[in-house]
Amino acid sequence: MDYESNSWIWEGVYYYPHLFGGLMVTAALLGLSTSYFGVIGVPSLPLPCSWYNLGKKKKTGKRRVRVYMDGCFDLMHYGHANALRQAKALGDELVVGLVSDEEIVANKGPPVLSMDERLALVSGLKWVDEVITDAPYAITETFLNRLFHEYNIDYVIHGDDPCLLPDGTDAYAAAKKAGRYKQIKRTEGVSSTDIVGRIMSSLKEQKICEDRNGTDVKPQEECQSKVSHISQFLPTSRRIVQFSNGKGPGPNARIVYIDGAFDLFHAGHVQMLKRARELGDFLLVGIHSDETVSENRGNHYPIMHLHERSLSVLASRYVDEVIIGAPLEITKDMITTFNISLVVHGTVAEKSLPSEKDPYEVPKSIGIFRLLESPKDITTTSVAQRIMANHDAYVKRNAKKAKSEKRYYEERKYVSGD
Repeated sequence: MDYESNSWIWEGVYYYPHLFGGLMVTAALLGLSTSYFGVIGVPSLPLPCSWYNLGKKKKTGKRRVRVYMDGCFDLMHYGHANALRQAKALGDELVVGLVSDEEIVANKGPPVLSMDERLALVSGLKWVDEVITDAPYAITETFLNRLFHEYNIDYVIHGDDPCLLPDGTDAYAAAKKAGRYKQIKRTEGVSSTDIVGRIMSSLKEQKICEDRNGTDVKPQEECQSKVSHISQFLPTSRRIVQFSNGKGPGPNARIVYIDGAFDLFHAGHVQMLKRARELGDFLLVGIHSDETVSENRGNHYPIMHLHERSLSVLASRYVDEVIIGAPLEITKDMITTFNISLVVHGTVAEKSLPSEKDPYEVPKSIGIFRLLESPKDITTTSVAQRIMANHDAYVKRNAKKAKSEKRYYEERKYVSGD
């Protein structure tokens, strides 16, 4: 009798020490070998069935814990990805509810990204197992029952920041009342509101510089301030490890390389990474440094900083590894060092400043470069322009959200007596 088949005995000893102590004494008095309770058993002298079942657990497959987290996931960023990573850690399967466009308009204002774009971003994350589209903004008792019975959800997850309905009530009150609510820590240093502010500031500065062209003011002196773009994110090696797959390519793996800024990570990036990954066994992504992006696209870019962009890319289920601060030019040494089999680039890209040298000259010369048709025509600039087109609506939305959150915290402080 091996150890695994005798596991019920050890569990019985742990949970019922007095009972099993008595059994040992009884066995000794009857002259039975105590080795039955060790490695060697005596099949011809089994214990009574009732005793056996008392200490044994049924060997049935453990039911997987399913957790649910919802959101608008508009202007997807690494904070969203980290929230979903934490949610997945509280269960075995993560189901994400994607709030409908209509619900977002009714509760917050117009979304920046369409449902299809938000769906591509959420379903492309490595921690997401299932997506429910057109989820309600507020989890009512009716929808909660659907989650429990139709989708077999065990717990509803949300961050420790308030999520308030237009009337100021808690959107997760029903889940909390049912005792099926769990909370995760909000990722500091980034929010959709913060990103909207960065975009609006960046485009405003860009317009000022364009208006000054042809005047006596030198653009290099007046248009290099990026104070408004300072990120509050403090990158740590631990966070990078949490997002990383932690696995390298196999000995004969076909390694595909794609590079870029990946600024304001969007659905076009996701689809391009997916297409690149399908061409090999391992996808290596080069993330250009902030300096490289600025030199190549202008002083008002990037909107998201290097480590923010790196985490957004690492969160993709199609990405195996990233080079943080990759050079613009792909050299022979770089191809050899990383054992790159194929270099790809999309047909849709941001407008770049004139350059004398082709960064893909080397991979083209040795026949390992391939131009891929971009699945979507969305770009960082087009996303930013959507923000500007709805400038007043977003300003109003952000002000309303800030007011609601202030009132929420004031009420909590009053109740706690602080």
